[in-house]
Amino acid sequence: MLVTLEEAKLYLRIDSDDEDSLVTNLISSAEALCKDVARLFSEELAEQSATTRVAILYTIAYLYEHREEADYHELILMLRSLLFGVRRQVL
Repeated sequence: MLVTLEEAKLYLRIDSDDEDSLVTNLISSAEALCKDVARLFSEELAEQSATTRVAILYTIAYLYEHREEADYHELILMLRSLLFGVRRQVL
């Protein structure tokens, strides 16, 4: 994982351990989504950690705050913008 549970909870301003499993699932989902949008393998995503960590934290926060009504189109567009510099081109 590029983002730890503790980092994600700090970013989300969560003080208790009540939502640890939710946040852990969000971390996994956010990393997978960023990997797919950037068209990178996990190792390549880790190599671009400065950029991808911001995108992953943004995704975690978005999914956490919009649990009931997430607009995935809006999220994907934002991730494309955040990951533009590291996104692999389609051949």
